[in-house]
Amino acid sequence: MSEYFISQIYPSDRRSLAQVDTLLQKEGITRDGNLDYICAMRDENDAIIATGSCFGPTLRCFAVSSDHQGEGLLNEIITHLMEVQFSRGNTHLFLYTKTGSAKFFESLGFYEIARVDGKLVFMENRRNGFSGFLNALAKTKQDGVSAALVMNANPFTLGHQYLVETAAAQCDTLHLFILSEDASLVPFAVRKKLVQAGTAHISNVVLHDSGPYIISNATFPSYFLKDEAAVIEGHARLDLAVFIKIARALNVTARFVGEEPTSQVTGLYNKIMAEELPKAGIQCHIIPRKEANSKAISASTVRQALQAGDWEALKALVPATTLAYFQSPEAAPVLAKIRSAGNVVHY
Repeated sequence: MSEYFISQIYPSDRRSLAQVDTLLQKEGITRDGNLDYICAMRDENDAIIATGSCFGPTLRCFAVSSDHQGEGLLNEIITHLMEVQFSRGNTHLFLYTKTGSAKFFESLGFYEIARVDGKLVFMENRRNGFSGFLNALAKTKQDGVSAALVMNANPFTLGHQYLVETAAAQCDTLHLFILSEDASLVPFAVRKKLVQAGTAHISNVVLHDSGPYIISNATFPSYFLKDEAAVIEGHARLDLAVFIKIARALNVTARFVGEEPTSQVTGLYNKIMAEELPKAGIQCHIIPRKEANSKAISASTVRQALQAGDWEALKALVPATTLAYFQSPEAAPVLAKIRSAGNVVHY
């Protein structure tokens, strides 16, 4: 162990954050916008010589000064971050690292989930974490043609319902994954309940929680990549590397996605998906969006209507089951959260 001291850096400490940024930039890293804990190690002159951060159950944004390479400082930073995570009750941890650093993290007890060659590796601290997830999924494998759909459903709309119905009509079994991370205005438990209610009439749908493995925008690290397009591409390729392993466990041979003509992010993501999935023997079907009043139905529009209390507009946008939930007393906390949010469009 070194004689240097590790301490937390608070958002108000601009001087220290500037030093952290300088250290990260020397390693080709930009400080991620999604961080909930930052720590730094200082030398005897109070200069920051190593840093690392957390967001949710992930570890991220590591750097050690070139003057102190080989002293085991990164090991100490990771140990500190893991202690912080364990104190928060997060024992199943994840990290993203450059491919050249994967071996180092393997030595600290992390195991590879998936990678984008030459760019990123997604890792966890459980030897049988992802394999256990795949084994559990494999128990739901069905005979015949199987397809998959992944959705956030924030909240579940008539557009989502149409996409599920369209996909289910083209296969024997549709495996529907609901993003289970709670980074949306509508909590996961509610989103799952609304998806269950809105798809109850479709007999060949099998619902799954995404768990921590299907990657969300909130958990994906943008700090390794230099521009927005690179972030989207990196996210898509890593997500697809994970999804292909999931598809093999379920014998899935097709993935259905909704078209979103107004979203550059979704458009690029869908383009990469359409190019890459067939290489793995998985068809990619991009389904045109269902419309209401000559406009594509979107969850953003639904959240706007909920924020405004426009129940008449909602009748054309959501299934009766979703409408019934939001008009019930049970929805009061969720509605309060939506109504107090500044911008519900891109949430």
